[in-house]
Amino acid sequence: MQRAGTLLLSLVAVFLVPFTLTGASVALTDIESQLHASLAATQWVVNAYSATFAGFMLVSGALADRLGRRRVFASGVALFALCAVISSLAQNIAVLDVARLVSGIGAAATTTGASAVLAETFTGPARARAFGLFGTTIGAGLAVGPTLTGLLVHNWGWRAAFALPGVIGLLCLLFVRTLPASRPETGGGRLDRAGGTLFTLALLTLIFGLVEGPDRGWGSPAVAGALAASVALFAGFVAVERRVGEPLLDLRLFGTGRFLGLCLAVVAVVGLFGPLLTYLPAYFAAIAGMGAGEAGLSMIALTGPVLVVPLVCGALVRWIPGPVQVVASLVLVSAGAVWLATGASLFPALVVTGVGVAVAQGLLDGLAVDAVPAEHAGAAAGAFNTAKLTAETLGIAVVGAVLAARTGGRLSGPRFPEALHLTLWCFAGLSLVAAAVSAVLLRSRPASPAAPATQPAPASADERERAAAG
Repeated sequence: MQRAGTLLLSLVAVFLVPFTLTGASVALTDIESQLHASLAATQWVVNAYSATFAGFMLVSGALADRLGRRRVFASGVALFALCAVISSLAQNIAVLDVARLVSGIGAAATTTGASAVLAETFTGPARARAFGLFGTTIGAGLAVGPTLTGLLVHNWGWRAAFALPGVIGLLCLLFVRTLPASRPETGGGRLDRAGGTLFTLALLTLIFGLVEGPDRGWGSPAVAGALAASVALFAGFVAVERRVGEPLLDLRLFGTGRFLGLCLAVVAVVGLFGPLLTYLPAYFAAIAGMGAGEAGLSMIALTGPVLVVPLVCGALVRWIPGPVQVVASLVLVSAGAVWLATGASLFPALVVTGVGVAVAQGLLDGLAVDAVPAEHAGAAAGAFNTAKLTAETLGIAVVGAVLAARTGGRLSGPRFPEALHLTLWCFAGLSLVAAAVSAVLLRSRPASPAAPATQPAPASADERERAAAG
């Protein structure tokens, strides 16, 4: 009975993380209007959350081992819930942005802490089922976040989009004591604090430059300084990760052609999917005058396939190899982006794009782990998900910068659809290039064809499952 309660509590808390990530996009137009904020300031509602979520994912996973898994999970839920409540009460955009920035740290700790708790609680086939539900829950949060949030905003205003997850998170805290206690693992190596700090700061300064560039001017000292600092920080991060004994991100994995091809594929897919989740609700309002509720419901055409298609892809692997499906998914994403860019047949175009994204999401994680020797499965999962989260974060920031530059800093007006169409054409081309390059790289043989992804070497199983939660 305790194991069932542990699973339920973990899944409820984890559901809130992607729900708040995608759901906030539906509220952006109302936030911009009611708080009298610029587009750059409003973008930070999404960008700040996703940046710290990506930056702290690897760090929080390491902390779960050193401080105790239940402790990290509880701390993450508490921080996430508190910041969500503060977001719902914010009276100006600065307070909202800071709350979202800190909330991303809580989201990372919640996700990695929950996966670590499940890895410790379940074993064998039960563990596989638990993590299957874990992945499904994350997909469900991404898929239904815009729709449910649209209904919340339509009926109770944008503050409800943050208040509800905050209240549910606080309720989860009441049951944390029912989770199995876990002791810190004293045998682990030193935490790569320098790597985690450099990566997070590099990501934040890069996003600051991209978001603030259209408003402040690309040559302004603040923007130019941020972009230069980002380059220096990323270079420092690479240098540290190459030298440290136990790096947060094992850069050697990217020297494997097959693994690199899969990372390129996921970057192309989520680099488009993230911006669409963020800016499509405003696009619906601009071209069709939709309110938040109607825009949220319309998002089902894009997000719905994520709930169904991955199951079909898993069954089709017996007849259509996974790499072939991945390349096909990139072609579908490109075709959907072109279709959307024409401005015609909106919902069929969204379905095509959503199917392409769903095919990739159903296969890429497992293929990435299969692409390296089993003893490196945990490091591969961590590196792959870091690439995924970073691409999503930067995709949102880059598209937002283009939109701000071409619309005068608003999420409305006749120039907004034109600006979004421009980014779609660019993403369509990038997806086709990624399909061609990935097709070549994926022709190489996996590093460990005899080691199935579902049964890695015992010494790295927990590490792999915790890292794969991203």
